[in-house]
Amino acid sequence: MINFSLPITDSFKALDAAARDRILVLDGAMGTMIQTLNMTEEDFTANGHIHGPGCRHHQSDHPQKGNNDLLVLTQPKAVEDIQLQFALAGADILETNTFSSTTIAQADYGLETAVHDLNVAGAQVARRAADRAQAEDGRPRYVAGAVGPTNRTASISPDVNDPGYRAVTFDDLRRAYGQQIDGLIEGGSDLILIETIFDTLNAKAALFAAFESFAKIGRRLPLMISGTITDASGRTLSGQTPTAFWHSVRHARPFTVGLNCALGADAMRPHLAELSGVAETMICAYPNAGLPNAFGQYDEEPDDTASKVAVFAKEGLVNVVGGCCGTTPEHIRAIAEQVAPYAPRKPRGTNNV
Repeated sequence: MINFSLPITDSFKALDAAARDRILVLDGAMGTMIQTLNMTEEDFTANGHIHGPGCRHHQSDHPQKGNNDLLVLTQPKAVEDIQLQFALAGADILETNTFSSTTIAQADYGLETAVHDLNVAGAQVARRAADRAQAEDGRPRYVAGAVGPTNRTASISPDVNDPGYRAVTFDDLRRAYGQQIDGLIEGGSDLILIETIFDTLNAKAALFAAFESFAKIGRRLPLMISGTITDASGRTLSGQTPTAFWHSVRHARPFTVGLNCALGADAMRPHLAELSGVAETMICAYPNAGLPNAFGQYDEEPDDTASKVAVFAKEGLVNVVGGCCGTTPEHIRAIAEQVAPYAPRKPRGTNNV
């Protein structure tokens, strides 16, 4: 289903040119910012009035507090304002608030039927923030349709007594991701970001689904692919090194490949250097603001995170940088300022287009 003969979008061309000219900046952590709003169950459900585009009504008997993706339907202005803060802090790329907007992940909240609306609205909200920022300072922003890993793994059994058991199949994932990506594209995403990959088989299902979606619209959007190293072993949860991870996804000719989450910048650096040494495309890195404390909070100050990310830039390892868990607009502003003097990494090839 991978068809590289499809024409690329104008946004793809502009984004590629920009990333070759300077280091681009991705936004920070939506969850961190939502937590500061101290929203109640009534805020998450808009007092039970969950409406999607076209006024479709969605109901669930499950509690919704913590279902951050739902806020694009029930508190869209709050999400848009957070994304605008990141944009004005220096972010070139805004992620949609859709990390868990698949039928698989939304099953925990009983909102599988709302998935299409969540993704369309998620992209529309981010687009409004991007347009507001551009109107204010004249600099274009790009919307990345965020595709999370789901809460199931296709490679590993969740039952230690039955190693052959799988809680999800490749086709289950492909269908769920396809529905999500269709909605993200309909809502106006400029690119698709497949992120926090702990199982490359899940990611391959997302890539397959993305190219099916591209075939439907007759054009190809840029793909950003970001894995996560889970511990000091330097491997993903499904056991791959950064080099093996690259060779598993390089067939998709991603715009960027990189790492995010799980680690702070210090611990991420050697794994990022390994990936940069083998990847034939641009590199993206967005670490956490250090490691969480005993209360699950992130204490690393913006300048500390930024100085560590700046090392990636100084060493010529990256084309796109940003922040994951714990990073605020202040972190993104500091990162943008500290990487600005450095030239972007020169890709080893032209695999992305």
